[in-house]
Amino acid sequence: MKKKSKKYPVSIRNWAEEDRPREKLLKYGEQVLSNAELLAILIRTGTPGRSAVDIGRELLHKFKSLRSMSGVDASEFKKILGLKDAKIAQIKAAIELGRRMISEEKALSGSVKSSSDVGDFLMPLMRDLKKECFKLLLLNKQNAVTDVIDIDQGTVDKANPYIRDILQFAIQYHAPAMIIAHNHPSGSVEPSEQDKILTRDLVIASSAMEVRVFDHIIIGDDQYFSFADAGLIEEFEMLSISRL
Repeated sequence: MKKKSKKYPVSIRNWAEEDRPREKLLKYGEQVLSNAELLAILIRTGTPGRSAVDIGRELLHKFKSLRSMSGVDASEFKKILGLKDAKIAQIKAAIELGRRMISEEKALSGSVKSSSDVGDFLMPLMRDLKKECFKLLLLNKQNAVTDVIDIDQGTVDKANPYIRDILQFAIQYHAPAMIIAHNHPSGSVEPSEQDKILTRDLVIASSAMEVRVFDHIIIGDDQYFSFADAGLIEEFEMLSISRL
């Protein structure tokens, strides 16, 4: 009895035109494509026996969602057969553009009035990062954000922004006030003892330079912690006054 042979997948270029992701997008719009098909457009070509859509499906199976791909190291993508540097760069760039687009919708325009203004702006930028990252937001006299500066990026659970470097930026850009922020890759927003020490020391040092620290925001998984809302910034300012 003749053994039944397994059929090989058909290459995308041999698919009916209306089934090819790129042609489908141009004809019907990007909204009709599945996530795997959209990824296939970025991936462009498959490997022997596997189409770009197959690779897109494997990406989604491995990382579970598009959002979870954000901040993943390139080495993790390389574990998938058919993904080399150029394709990985295209995928990561597209995801980053999407993340920034969401942040633009929450863009800080005008005066910053509360921690929620900053939290909503930073959440899509920082919540999915796999390493701790510190950002410095410089404000003018009207409390409008003039600059957003990346201060430091650390390991999975620790970054070490130097107070001297933070103050140097504030003085260089003639900022009368600032807000610092960092993410917790664990998703928890509970401030560590080191977070409290850093904030206290920064408030005290900044006070001597006549620069105000309005807040320290910790970004977690769809939630944030505000040192100002918790009364800690005011507490550290009083401590600074008592030391004069």
